[in-house]
Amino acid sequence: MAKPNSRQDLIDYCMRSLGAPVIEINVDEDQVSDRIDEAIQFYQEYHSDAVVRTYLKHKITQDDIDNRYITLPDELLFVNRIFPIDGGTTGTGMFSVDYQIHLNDIFDLNNVAGGLLNYEMTQQYLSLIDRQISGMQHISTFTRHANRLAIEIDWAANLSVDTYIIVEGYQSLNPETYTEVYNDRFLKKYTTALIKRQWGLNLIKFEGMQLPGGVTLNGRQIYDDAVQDIEKIEEQMQLTYEMPPHFFVG
Repeated sequence: MAKPNSRQDLIDYCMRSLGAPVIEINVDEDQVSDRIDEAIQFYQEYHSDAVVRTYLKHKITQDDIDNRYITLPDELLFVNRIFPIDGGTTGTGMFSVDYQIHLNDIFDLNNVAGGLLNYEMTQQYLSLIDRQISGMQHISTFTRHANRLAIEIDWAANLSVDTYIIVEGYQSLNPETYTEVYNDRFLKKYTTALIKRQWGLNLIKFEGMQLPGGVTLNGRQIYDDAVQDIEKIEEQMQLTYEMPPHFFVG
């Protein structure tokens, strides 16, 4: 299939790219599966098309309060921010300063002195006052490999069982759900190169061995070519597809 939409389709595509079935590709099925996993992991961690902004809601349990952290899905790569658990010193709901400003002044920005510019400056000013009086609240630490988000607050005082918090972050696309991932041009090239390198590694052990008919195996050349391909593809990833480092800074 020219457009892989499953794991097996991607495997078949890569094997054909290497010459199968005309040429026997001396790679075990488990080795191919490992290289597929390796390619998908690299793709999910670095490719800009492999991540999407998401908002996750979490219902607080007593275990969360006792542990002082919540458990997040495996697919979550970064946490940008946690939506405010309360409204700070300016109040909440219809009693907040923000709500009163909207109620009295923002229905028609054309009639407000200064228009949208004045409104934006007022919002920044209120935010500054709130930070100065309340301090920086809800500082969090996200441990990706443990899937834990720790929030530096007094859990018992600020949270109660069955309430919700909202987390903004970026999660990787699961190719089993979004099957178009398997047809990504970078992923196909990178996976093929990884399988080719594995093929070369397998044949290196028999380097110089002469087969019937005078054919000599040259696994070293296959391996070296694959390494060059991988280096070129990974460099292209960094220059073309990778997100800038500051992109995920909340």
